[in-house]
Amino acid sequence: MTNIREVLAGNLRKFRQDRGWSQTVLAEKTGTSPHYIGMLENQNKFPSSEMVQKLASALKIDPTELFSKKIDPQSSIKNSQKAALETVGMAVNRILTKFITDEIQKLDDAEEEKGVIV
Repeated sequence: MTNIREVLAGNLRKFRQDRGWSQTVLAEKTGTSPHYIGMLENQNKFPSSEMVQKLASALKIDPTELFSKKIDPQSSIKNSQKAALETVGMAVNRILTKFITDEIQKLDDAEEEKGVIV
């Protein structure tokens, strides 16, 4: 017979590691502590239904995947690739926003030096 805590713990660890996240990162994304994530992964605690939803949402998976004995490896890969692309997209967005803001500031400063009122 399968122990549901064991399945949850293993799947949680796998999905977290597939994304390259530490327990701290997952804890931040779910509003809990790294210690609590560790307790879940070591089968010492069992999450509430609300926490299952938070974990699944952070990992961008269906909550039932946390309890599946047979995880589709392709599903996990697709989810981790999607998460990685979203992370890269957010980083690129921040970089571009900063670059554009800096360039606009440079133009404003140059026009100010010339005495042009913007």
